[in-house]
Amino acid sequence: MWNGEKSIILTKLCIVIFMGLLLAVVVSAPWLTDWFTDVSQAGQGENRAYFMATIYVGFVPAAYLLYSLFKLLRRIETGQVFTAENVELLRRISWTCFAGAAVALISLFYYTPWAFVAIAAAFMGLIVRVVKNVVAQAVELKNEADYIV
Repeated sequence: MWNGEKSIILTKLCIVIFMGLLLAVVVSAPWLTDWFTDVSQAGQGENRAYFMATIYVGFVPAAYLLYSLFKLLRRIETGQVFTAENVELLRRISWTCFAGAAVALISLFYYTPWAFVAIAAAFMGLIVRVVKNVVAQAVELKNEADYIV
């Protein structure tokens, strides 16, 4: 039967898979960039260096986001749900989404389809920000209830 524990395990597994994929993309970035610019119908060969820069700069917020998600899940797994530390992790996750959106926005100068990545990352940052605000309110209510008791 499916439960919260299995869900957390599945989510952690997905994060580890994404970490592996992210590392694979960074390690193979020169090959991936060559391949993409060769098969691209948009004639992007002259922008190879820009694609490489986007991959390497975008790696930083993506890696930090995955690390923060894994750390958040570990805390939830141990029963630490409504805590100030989790609010801080959610804040950092939202800002890394916005950082990814910024990288994609800058990359629009050489390849306009990055707009889709920028919009998706910014939207995700907004969703995480709302969740962060909800958890922050829950932490405040929990602290008040603990203080009363």
